[in-house]
Amino acid sequence: MSRNSTISQDAAVEPSTAVGGDGRSGGSTAPQGRPEPAGPSASTGAHEEGAERLIAEARQQIDDLDGRIIGLVQQRIAVSARIQQARIASGGRRVNLSREMEILRHYESQLGQPGTALAMTLLELCRGRG
Repeated sequence: MSRNSTISQDAAVEPSTAVGGDGRSGGSTAPQGRPEPAGPSASTGAHEEGAERLIAEARQQIDDLDGRIIGLVQQRIAVSARIQQARIASGGRRVNLSREMEILRHYESQLGQPGTALAMTLLELCRGRG
């Protein structure tokens, strides 16, 4: 099998689009002289400028929310550490399994099965290291 025969059909260039109307390569018009639709933006995957702008703005909102979520998780870790210290100082165990089950049920009731996985991750982060 030759090297050229291993190229996918999608990668093949049709002769009508490989050469511009003036005979030079690189023309980019569709049949009947209509411009070809723009390809997706490398940064957003959008095919239209309006959609690209909307996606960029929404992504900024998500980045801001992620920053707030991370900050809240860090606060939760600190509060959990205080609870664990108080529990251990009073002769209790570091982890309270019935409380963890309550948290798992709450997250599942609010977010479904993925909520359970999220709660498990939070609990793991908040258990501390010792």
